[in-house]
Amino acid sequence: MEEQYISKLHPVVDYGAGVFLLIIAILTILGNSAVLATAAKRSSLLKSPELLTVNLAVADIGMAISMYPLAIASAWNHAWLGGDASCIYYALMGFLFGVCSMMTLCAMAVIRFLVTNSSKSNSNKITKNTIFILIAFIWLYSLLWAILPLVGWGYYGPEPFGISCTIAWSKFHNSSNGFSFILSMFLLCTVLPALTIVACYLGIAWKVHKAYQEIQNIDRIPNAAKLEKKLTLMAVLISVGFLSSWTPYAAASFWSIFNSSASLQPIVTLLPCLFAKSSTAYNPFIYYIFSKTFRCEIKKLQCCCGWRVRYFSSDNSAESPVSMMWSGRDNVRLSSAVKLENPGAAAR
Repeated sequence: MEEQYISKLHPVVDYGAGVFLLIIAILTILGNSAVLATAAKRSSLLKSPELLTVNLAVADIGMAISMYPLAIASAWNHAWLGGDASCIYYALMGFLFGVCSMMTLCAMAVIRFLVTNSSKSNSNKITKNTIFILIAFIWLYSLLWAILPLVGWGYYGPEPFGISCTIAWSKFHNSSNGFSFILSMFLLCTVLPALTIVACYLGIAWKVHKAYQEIQNIDRIPNAAKLEKKLTLMAVLISVGFLSSWTPYAAASFWSIFNSSASLQPIVTLLPCLFAKSSTAYNPFIYYIFSKTFRCEIKKLQCCCGWRVRYFSSDNSAESPVSMMWSGRDNVRLSSAVKLENPGAAAR
């Protein structure tokens, strides 16, 4: 076996990493399967942009199924299994699903911004066919970036700690071809989508803030305004969680471009990698806290399986985990209209 595929970690750390990934895999598959089951059950009620949330769940499950079993087995084997072929496969899958998740979050932010800041008639122009085309573009865009290292622009290779594979960051140190790939990928797959997400949610937050200002003298804020604020918070948490999970890994990777991979201890390169992989697991928990219908569906599932878990309650939850993005302008306008049309209604 090649030296680069042998674990540089203590066996106890390898076992711990495998257990951690197993837990993340189970949570990811169960949680996102519940999201997909809820979406399927309520398919006739789904608004067209909500398909993006379904796409995000598919990407998370895809990563857990296609990658985590190989990573877990390699960790417990104390060496990467399958050699170069499985390494390229694993890195390609990680790149594909990672870019897909990032671009899906970006599309969610843009469409939610458009829905919040446009009239109902314009919002209705976002049809399911439009979203299907957008989702197809996201997958093709992600696939294009994932196969570029296979055709000579960029490289795939093992992580410094030996039991995982990704883009071979350290090979780009003295390669103009590799550096151009990293720079382009960083701008088009990370920086621009992240800036777009931030800009869109700042715009939405400002819109909601203005709506609250218009009703600040009303004793009781309308439920529509509360819901809009809650939906925006949920969307922001999903995006911030993803970006926060991947930022340490991106920082460690960029360090490897300009410095020797040996300059970081193997455990230091392992931890950001594990943290990034946890990004597939937490979205269902966010839906669980904010979505009353999702909690009810989970409760029904618990009853069918013969087990019960206490769950949070919320009077102003979204109707389903996939409806958290799209109440939009109607709620903002409704909250303002309460003051204009019937100033005393909220006080009663």
